[in-house]
Amino acid sequence: MSDRSADDVPESTVTEPAHTWKPTFGQRSADAVEPGPATGADEPAKVPILGIPLALIDYERTMEWIDEMVWARRRGYVSAAAVHLVMVSQEDPETRRAVLGCSLAVPDGQPLVWAMRSLGHDASRVYGPELMARYCERSAKTGTRMYLYGGRNQGALVQLALNLRQRYPGVKIVGGYSPPFRALTDEERDRVIDDINGCGADVVWVGIGQPKQEKWMAEFRDRLDSSVLIGVGAAFDFHAGLVPQAPDWMQHMGLEWLFRLAHEPRRLWRRYLRYNPRFISGFVRQYVRSRLLGRGS
Repeated sequence: MSDRSADDVPESTVTEPAHTWKPTFGQRSADAVEPGPATGADEPAKVPILGIPLALIDYERTMEWIDEMVWARRRGYVSAAAVHLVMVSQEDPETRRAVLGCSLAVPDGQPLVWAMRSLGHDASRVYGPELMARYCERSAKTGTRMYLYGGRNQGALVQLALNLRQRYPGVKIVGGYSPPFRALTDEERDRVIDDINGCGADVVWVGIGQPKQEKWMAEFRDRLDSSVLIGVGAAFDFHAGLVPQAPDWMQHMGLEWLFRLAHEPRRLWRRYLRYNPRFISGFVRQYVRSRLLGRGS
């Protein structure tokens, strides 16, 4: 899912610094419930789809993995991968390196889940907006501190935070930043890093679209103290109430792309026309090879 990719959005004319928003609430309370200790469980198995390893995991195990990373103070980053990201990774080496550097790339798109299942794996969808919603509900109990990086503008970012606080009372959102629609300057990069590290966030939600968010997470990962960075694409717009989500039945049938195309045709038609047929033809070749080799991976 990708609402802020570089080929979708024209260069910004914004000349003033992007907006930073930091609430006065959100510090961990004395009675907050700490996540339990790490279980020592192995990393989930991964299935390569067109060379991109996607995790065999579900919502609950993904959230447990995040909690374990936070508890153990380990660092990593997660991508909720859609077909668009997999296909851009075939063409752009920087995107491919960023995606291959993920601790977890979870199958956000239903077609990716079908592809994994056709190879004989018990795959589940981990939809970025739903993962964000479920983890916010969970973190209201655990006290995990979260930062929001993204949003169309400052107003959208504030609305997102307000909506999350209303839906999940007790959720700890300790800061946020709405970046401009252009590359950050060195000064802005340093300001973002200081802001995130200064507020003590455990998890950073990144909603600037694929593949921009994957590149951002790869670039900033080593400079941030937060345990987990999670790229969730259009989740910010959905949860802020700016863009409608496809009905469940369309998502289950793999028709979410059609719903989004109907709502944003001018922005999305080139993407779907370019990448959807290429994904189908590319995966057919992978499937045939796997059958000829007698393997399901």
